[in-house]
Amino acid sequence: MATMDQDLARRLFFEGATLVLLDVPVMTEFGIDYNSWNVGEKFKGVKMIPEGFHFVQYSSVSKEGETGPRTGFFHFFRKKELLVRRWDEKTEDLTDAGISSEMVERIRSGLKDLDGYLGAYPYDSLRKWVALTSRIQESVVNRVQPHSKKVSSVTCISKLEDQPPPPMESSSSSPSTVDMSPGGHFAGVGDFPPAKIRKPRPLQLSSLPVDIHSVLNFTDTSRVKLPKEASPSEVTKHCMDGSYTLEHLIQTVYNSNPMDVLGELQLAFVAFLIGHVYDAFEWWKNMVMLLCSCDNSLSTHTQLFINFITMLHFQLQETPEDFFLDIVTKNNFLTVSLQRFFSNLEQSETAQKSLVKRGLQFRDFLIKRFKWDFSEEPEEDAPTVVHGIEANDST
Repeated sequence: MATMDQDLARRLFFEGATLVLLDVPVMTEFGIDYNSWNVGEKFKGVKMIPEGFHFVQYSSVSKEGETGPRTGFFHFFRKKELLVRRWDEKTEDLTDAGISSEMVERIRSGLKDLDGYLGAYPYDSLRKWVALTSRIQESVVNRVQPHSKKVSSVTCISKLEDQPPPPMESSSSSPSTVDMSPGGHFAGVGDFPPAKIRKPRPLQLSSLPVDIHSVLNFTDTSRVKLPKEASPSEVTKHCMDGSYTLEHLIQTVYNSNPMDVLGELQLAFVAFLIGHVYDAFEWWKNMVMLLCSCDNSLSTHTQLFINFITMLHFQLQETPEDFFLDIVTKNNFLTVSLQRFFSNLEQSETAQKSLVKRGLQFRDFLIKRFKWDFSEEPEEDAPTVVHGIEANDST
């Protein structure tokens, strides 16, 4: 168990943000970023939160020990910020209703008295969290987050026909109960343990409500239209090469900032890995397939694809293998998509050598880490998924 440097601890004590949570029931599952726990009687929130993007998540737990669907919210914490939320017993949700500015200031003035009830942010997992979220900008979050600003694991039911979103099964080793020692750390757990990632299980659709205001607003890649003057050969080319769609999205959605593509991919990854939102996985999968199909863009957006490789490297290392095997490889889309990506890199006459080198190093890593086989070229007659291309009506 790592010990936080005392200088860092002192700086974070004075500069870190604080999340105060009032009236949270005992045994409620609560988490921030990579970590989750069941709270104890003394729990009042988290202190020493580093500046930047974070994901707060929670689930109600019944008297019988059944854990409800996961809910959460994204937040960019500022230095010395104090964020206050209260548990609403009727909705089983955290809310800012009734939290006045006067109440916040009263809590701020009494933070020293509250210190023994606040757990210190677990810095053991901070480096991983930063690596997974380094491209997420506030502009991307503001565009994608639900209108309610609440992320819920059950919102995608109305969109999915084949597979509903998964509530999470209780694991054999449930999160530790969180209680507070006088020093302000969670008693019984020391530094915060990694979040528990649970396998999905079937659920009855009729038993779950759908809140359309909690749907994540990911970029719609399905309505990119080809120019009217496109020839049949150009249509075929654009259907095989995702570069036209990618460039259109960069210019029209991402305000000419290619790195925001990766920011949205990282946001989707967090939403499905930690928030348990299946829609986010579907969007992540489709955008990864689009990027892997690009050919011309390899030379025009070199840094985007170098950073894309780095992003996937971190994501695939941090995805629990049981989760990865159950969800990602069920249709084997990732190995097929990456084989196309590596093939495009090797055959490209215009891609920069630095990108090609990075891509082949990543391929070697995947072969060693996951035992994947990229030796076979994609079949020419295999069905091709057309990404975001729609014929433009010439009438």
